[in-house]
Amino acid sequence: MVAIDRYSRQTLFGPIGKEGQERLRSSAVTIIGCGALGTVLANNLCRAGIGRIVIADRDYIELNNLQRQILFDEEDIALGLPKAIAAAKKLRRTNSDTTIEPLVEDINADGIEALVRDTDLVLDATDNFETRYLLNDVCIKHKRPWIYSGVIASYGVTMNIVPGDTACLRCVFPEMPFPGTTPTCDTAGVLNGIVGAISGVASTEAIKILLKSEKMSRSMFWMDVWENTSERIELPRQENCPACGQYHFEFLDELSGSSSTSLCGRDAVQVRNGKRGITLSLVELAERLRPVGEVRYNDFLLRFNVDSYELTVFPDARAIIKGTDDEQIARSIYARYIGN
Repeated sequence: MVAIDRYSRQTLFGPIGKEGQERLRSSAVTIIGCGALGTVLANNLCRAGIGRIVIADRDYIELNNLQRQILFDEEDIALGLPKAIAAAKKLRRTNSDTTIEPLVEDINADGIEALVRDTDLVLDATDNFETRYLLNDVCIKHKRPWIYSGVIASYGVTMNIVPGDTACLRCVFPEMPFPGTTPTCDTAGVLNGIVGAISGVASTEAIKILLKSEKMSRSMFWMDVWENTSERIELPRQENCPACGQYHFEFLDELSGSSSTSLCGRDAVQVRNGKRGITLSLVELAERLRPVGEVRYNDFLLRFNVDSYELTVFPDARAIIKGTDDEQIARSIYARYIGN
């Protein structure tokens, strides 16, 4: 039996109580992305006593992350740790009652269905709409609730999406925004205050969903901490919605195989090999690359500097090529040094 003292201030809250706490303990949550939103969501839910938390993230830690990504510190950067691994280390020290499962991988159509089938709730903490539309498809297909959240500058938004009950992402945004038409952290910045505010709302909504509370929000919540404004927007389901109305999962069907993606505000491109089941030997790759440029590696990633580029290579054959935002150039560099 879990020592009740850890959660005493939470169980004293009537809508949760001891029974609700036990239900949280038996719940599983998956967080997609471990940046600003993801670290705060993971921290809140771990401390709340969720039984199992899966954290999936493709990236590593940089100095500019520390302003708002609360599970990381300078030592993590010095050690070259991926975000999911560093977050898991902190959370395990925070609450040994919660099982933390870090996944250092890109979330794509090839593996996301197994991930979603094995969870009670998915939380969006990504930085791109491509992944969000994919999440929307797979969660509707497998009837799993998920929470959409996003922050930029001083404002943010969050919305619960429960298949068969609420509007889904495509009810609200039928088409994915064109690249370059929405602000990014690099062009507009982001305040850490809005990260905490939106994550606080979303993590509380997560608890409501897991407890099947009638108080769960069915509207979109928007707020701006600089302008001191907030709003709840009622969004009804659309009967002709391609996803929740017609069950046409085009993003789940199309977003598979090899790909390259420019990373938000990073002057970097991720390149993903389309072959499934690949596991690179970072030791062997380091030996092959050492005559060409500077190489550093650990159990989780390899860093290789050549010309004006930095390649960060993961065991699943993904690479983040820093020093360009041109996907064609990035794929060419990948093919030259990593292979096809």
